[in-house]
Amino acid sequence: MNERPVKLACRHVWKIYGPHPERLLANGAAPTLDDIRRSDHVGAVRDVTLDVREGEIFVIMGLSGSGKSTLVRCLSRLIEPSGGEILFNGQDLLKAGAAEMIEIRRHRMGMVFQHFALLPHLTVLQNVAFPLEIQGIARDVREARAREVTALVGLKGREDYYPRQLSGGQQQRVGIARSLAVEPELWFLDEPFSALDPLIRREMQDEFLRIQNQLHKTIVFITHDFDEAIRLADRIAIMKDGAVVQVATPEELVLAPADDYVAAFTAHVPRAKVVTIGRIMTPGVAPETAGSLPASARVEDVADRIEAAGLPHAVTDAAGTVIGHVGARAVVDVLIGRGT
Repeated sequence: MNERPVKLACRHVWKIYGPHPERLLANGAAPTLDDIRRSDHVGAVRDVTLDVREGEIFVIMGLSGSGKSTLVRCLSRLIEPSGGEILFNGQDLLKAGAAEMIEIRRHRMGMVFQHFALLPHLTVLQNVAFPLEIQGIARDVREARAREVTALVGLKGREDYYPRQLSGGQQQRVGIARSLAVEPELWFLDEPFSALDPLIRREMQDEFLRIQNQLHKTIVFITHDFDEAIRLADRIAIMKDGAVVQVATPEELVLAPADDYVAAFTAHVPRAKVVTIGRIMTPGVAPETAGSLPASARVEDVADRIEAAGLPHAVTDAAGTVIGHVGARAVVDVLIGRGT
């Protein structure tokens, strides 16, 4: 992950609501939360610095009011930041003019929000093609692209349906297809599945991962659901009171929380959901093995296979080289919370 180029970077980004935020940030000042509140301002985003790397799913999470949605809107300049830098492929978006930002959002960014915002008088195909129509793309070209992404999200055969004829999950698929129609470099998703029933939500997570495995988009994904975050994320940023408390992999967050807040946030997460085989393996090659597993595999996903085998499994790195081995005892230790 660290070898991938940075697609989007924040450098000391602030969003302060109130009469004179510029006074609080004058001369590079970094006011505390108490400073902001005493001056009758609200610190929605406070001094956020982070990198989103090409092709990763970067999840931002926190409790309601933590600033996660405001931060994402600052990243696309749907909300104007009070200070800092936002670098997209090295270009500072805060120096781009209004017309240039419109073009960037139209052609290079995709956005999906909790509320589907489908146009009720348009069919699925017309809804998906709508952003291309706004760009002035010819009808035959935009409809061909719309059919392609409609099939990609599993709605082939429903191109002529209207939103009222679709389930909630199907409507969300239309929203996802519409955002993909412009072939964005950067994809923002703000709690896109939170309004769905649990079974449909799980189905949409599966669909989302399937699409990502095909397209390898750079994704910033907001959720307040830690189970969803650890299922989808390459890395997670935890926010509190407008500030980023920790950025780490799901495994690192659970096993090495930065403070008591992150520890409380992750306290009830079953370790088997986040601990990888690489974390618990014994280095070196075993004399005899029952098979092999990638170091990135999570214990929960392979526990049955390992426990059922009479021999340890070899553990391989991303290149397929054997770097260790893991047996049933190490898996049981994780499942019962012993030693990890």
